[in-house]
Parts: sequence; structure tokens; C-alpha cells
Amino acid sequence: MTTQRMRAAVHTELPGPVSRTFIAEQAAVESSARTYPRHTPIAIAGGSGSYLTDVDGNRFLDFLSGAGVLALGHDHPELIAAAARQLGVATQLLDFPTGAKQEFTRALRAKLPAGLRDRARIHFCGPTGADAVDAAIKLCKTYTGRGEVVAFHGGFHGSTQSTIALTGLRAPKEHLQNLAPAAFFPYSYCFRCPLDLTPDSCAINCARYLANLLDDPNGGVRKPAAVIMELVQGEGGVIPARPEFVSQIRDITRTHDIPLVVDEIQTGGGRTGTWYAFEQFGIEPDVIVSSKAIGGGHPLSVIIYDERMDGWAAGAHTGTFRGNQLAFAAGAALMRVVERDDVLGNVRVVGEFLRDGLDRLAQRFGCLADVRGRGLMLGVEIAPLDGMPASKVSRQIHQAALRRGLLYELAGRDDRVARFLPPLNLSLDEAAEALELFAEAVAVTEQAVAAS
Repeated sequence: MTTQRMRAAVHTELPGPVSRTFIAEQAAVESSARTYPRHTPIAIAGGSGSYLTDVDGNRFLDFLSGAGVLALGHDHPELIAAAARQLGVATQLLDFPTGAKQEFTRALRAKLPAGLRDRARIHFCGPTGADAVDAAIKLCKTYTGRGEVVAFHGGFHGSTQSTIALTGLRAPKEHLQNLAPAAFFPYSYCFRCPLDLTPDSCAINCARYLANLLDDPNGGVRKPAAVIMELVQGEGGVIPARPEFVSQIRDITRTHDIPLVVDEIQTGGGRTGTWYAFEQFGIEPDVIVSSKAIGGGHPLSVIIYDERMDGWAAGAHTGTFRGNQLAFAAGAALMRVVERDDVLGNVRVVGEFLRDGLDRLAQRFGCLADVRGRGLMLGVEIAPLDGMPASKVSRQIHQAALRRGLLYELAGRDDRVARFLPPLNLSLDEAAEALELFAEAVAVTEQAVAAS
């Protein structure tokens, strides 16, 4: 007896009648800073595997995955079982050693390259990635005695008072004063080069610009406490750095004795096809920032850093929820499943299948301007269409895809990039369904624009 594979299915208008009541109540009582229900008007009932169901019974193929948190999709039985067992033992225990924490720590250390593993120290932070970024910068400032931080155009490292200072988005900062000092430099965004160059005319000038300023006694930039970067920018529009750019930044930071902080909040946990993205770039960072997927669906963040930097006094960085035992148990289970089921191999195979399919769609549709990414972290930059701005085209495609049952997020400048973050155990059949739904959404958008 064969069972029919689950597929996306939308039976109501969006929002559906029940979702509409949920969203209205939310709007009446919650902060105006809420985001997702504004552009994705559904109320969630639950999920299974790669699919999410709303309270009206509509089913969506989930290429958002809780912004990358749900590495193995919804309702994974082994992760649920691990958390349930731990729920009967302990849930929050500050930084006391426990069996669950020890198992998680050993598994996480085993994911590091051998040389780095031998020198690594781990600090458990508060529950979010922003907490870990804040801890990483605090560590670097303590180690160096310096104050400023170098970040990159398009980077996203959080939206708290401290981490927003390191984030490229300008709008959230407009009304904030006294932010931490940060200097922003060009990132290797070759599709829209900030220096107006092309790969064949570029000598990795974006990296050389940073080197020149640090070398120049009249450059005006003081030696920073840290350089922080994403190797594949997420919120910035799924922009993988050129390997040469990453290599030069690593050389520059090493030459000037500046700690290099690599933000792996979204790329870590196998998202790009290796456990950490930096493994694909031939470098070792001084500090790794990790969160999202590593907690097996539960809040958890850590920094991993070279032991030479471990100069904190006891209690120098604390947090009430740094001992989330449910996250330790579920995170250890996640790493066991990833290893046992060759999930990283699946990321590479299915990611290549999706990338090839998106490349074919870009040849078919003129409004799909650039396909990029690594593993199952993929993006499609949208172009203007018959005089309609790219941001509006992108939003129309997004809504058309949602009505067909494909859930994803917009990212990049003016939300011009369709960003795909499906579960890492996504099947080839599910990837093919996503391509079909996305193609339908693009086609109907092009037809609507042409008819207007």
C-alpha cells in the first residue's frame, strides 16, 4: 500500500476567514513592529515535515523554516522525543554543567575542523543570535582593548540596540542615537558591485579598500576591535562572498591582529552544505557566532572562539536563559540525525537541483535577474518588468506564490530578492514542487503586468 505524498493546497482566499480573526486580534494588541503577518497573512495551526498548515486548513510548502531555525522541518519525531525526555528532567539551569549540556557541547565541538577544535572555547549566550553577536563583540573588545568594529554593507547581525549598529539596514537606525561605533565597508556583491566594477576588471577592490585604509596613517580609521562578516549575507539578499574576498579579509585581519568574527547564525548548522560556511572558504575565524538551527527548534546561541582570547573574568558575560536544557537535548539529537542520515549530502544534492531549476527559470523569465546562494540557502534577485519597479514585481510574485501554497521570504535591497530557506532534509519531489509553484507565480505576475 502506497501513501500519497503531501502537497501544498490553498482552498480559501488569503487570509482565510479564521486567519483573518487571528490577525485582527493580533493587530489590536501587539506592537506595530510585528512583521510576518503583514505580508504573509496566515495564522498557523501546525506543521509536518516541509509543510505548514494554517487555521483555515490551507497547506503551504515551507521555504521559510522559521527563518532557518527548523533545520529538519516541522514536527521531527526524534527532536520532539529528545526535548520531551528532557522536559521531565530539567529545562533551565543557568550555566551549571548537566548531562544534556555535556552531550550537546561534545557534539558541537566535533563539528569543528580538527585544528580549530583543539583550540576552541564555547560560551553559551542568551537565546537569540543577537545575544551571541553582542557577546562576540564584547569578547573582542575585552581582548583587544579597542572599541570600533568594522562591518559590511548589506550585513545583518541583529536588531537590538547594540547589534543594529553593525547592521547595514539604515531605516531602523534613523531615530536611534548613541549607537556603538562601527565603520562600514563594501561587500563583494558582484551583481551590483558597490565600486561599479565587474569580476573581470576587479582585483577584489572591496577588500583592498579596507586594507588601504588600515595601512594608511591618514586613512582616518582606527584599528578596530573586530571585523564581523557573513560569508553568505542573508537579510542582505542571499549574497555569497567571493572566495578571494574572504581570503583577503582573513589576511588583512591577521596582519593587523584584528579578530575576525564570522556570523554563522543563518549559514551554520549545515545550511550551505557544510556544517559551517567558512569551511568552504578555506579560512578559520577567530570567533564563530552560531544560533538558529543548532537548538533543534529551541532558542539557543553560542560563540566559539580561539582560546587565546579567553580573558573574561568570571561573570563577565551572563544571561538567565543560557542554560536551555531543551535546546541542548534537541540540538544534540539534530546533530545525530544530520550525521546518521547524511543530511549535508542531501543539502548539496537537493540544493544543486533547486539551483539548476531556478537557473532554467531565469532563462525563461526576464524578471528573474540573478540566481545565487549555496546549498539550501538560495536567492533570486528580481528585475523591473515593463516599467514596474523590481520591488513591486518581487512583492507580486511573492503573493502569487503564497496563493499557490509556496511560503518564502523577501530579502535584500527594497525586498527585491526571493529568499529560499527550506528544511535541510527537503526531498527532490518537494524541491520540484517548489519550482513548479514558483514558476506559476512568476508567469501569472508577468501576464498581469503585461495586461495592465
